[in-house]
Amino acid sequence: MQKLQPSGMLQIGSAELEYRMIGPPPHEAPTLLMLHEGLGSAGQWGDFPDRLATATSAGVFVYSRAGYGQSSPVPLPRPLTYMHDEALQVLRKLLDAIGFRRGILIGHSDGASIATIYAGGVQDHRIRGLSLIAPHFMVEDVSIASIAAAKRAYESTDLREKLARWHTHVDVAFRGWNEAWLDPEFRKWDISESLAYIRVPVQIVQGEADEYGTPRQIEIAREECYCPVDVTVLPGIGHAPQREAPKRALIAISDFVNRILHLHGEGALAA
Repeated sequence: MQKLQPSGMLQIGSAELEYRMIGPPPHEAPTLLMLHEGLGSAGQWGDFPDRLATATSAGVFVYSRAGYGQSSPVPLPRPLTYMHDEALQVLRKLLDAIGFRRGILIGHSDGASIATIYAGGVQDHRIRGLSLIAPHFMVEDVSIASIAAAKRAYESTDLREKLARWHTHVDVAFRGWNEAWLDPEFRKWDISESLAYIRVPVQIVQGEADEYGTPRQIEIAREECYCPVDVTVLPGIGHAPQREAPKRALIAISDFVNRILHLHGEGALAA
C-alpha cells in the first residue's frame, strides 16, 4: 500500500497516475472511487468529488487513467480492448495500492463501462455497489455519430485547445478514445454479459437528452442484471449530468451511496 497525500502521482506498473484524495483515507473509511469519461481526467470532475464526500461522509478518490490528465501517456493506437485492459489489468492493482478496503465505484461513460467490466469480471468483495453515469454496455449508432462529430470538432474548432487545459498529452487522450470507437471493428464491442455477473446494487444516472446513448442502455441493464438496478433519468440533460445538472446528480448519487453504506452501518446516515 502506498502512502497517500491529498494529491500527487501514484505508480501503477510502469505508469504514473495523477490522483486526488478527498476526506478520510481508504484504510479508515468507505471510499468512493471515481472513474472518468473517455475524454476526462481527475481535474475534470471539478468540485463534484468534494461535494460527494461532504454528502456521504465517505472518502473519495479520483484519478486520471494513463493517457489522460497529467498521467503517463500510452502508445497509439490504443487496442480495442482498452476498457477491458483498464478494468482487468490496472484497476485491481490501483485498489490494492491505495489500501482500498470497501466502497463503491462511480464511473462516467467509459469509466462506467470499466466499472461494469471490473464488477462483472472480478470477484472483489470490497465493492459494495456501482453508480454508473451515462454508461455504455454496447455500441449504438448515436454513439458513433456523436464521436465522429467530436473528431470533426477536434480538427476544425478550438476543442483541442480546450482539452489541452486538462491533458498534458492531449492528442494521446483524444485519439486514443476517438480512433478506437470509430474503428469499424469496435461495433462488435458489447459488455452486456458482464452485467449478469454483478452481485451488488447498481445505479444508473442518465440524461434524457444524452447525445452518446439512448434508453436502450438502461433496458440492457434491467434485462441482464440479477441485482437491483436503480435508475434516475434527468429531463433535458445530456451526456454529463454531473456537470450539466450537478445538484440533481449529486442528490441521486449521494442518496444511492448513503443507502448502500447504511446497510453496512457506515456513511452519513449512520452518523
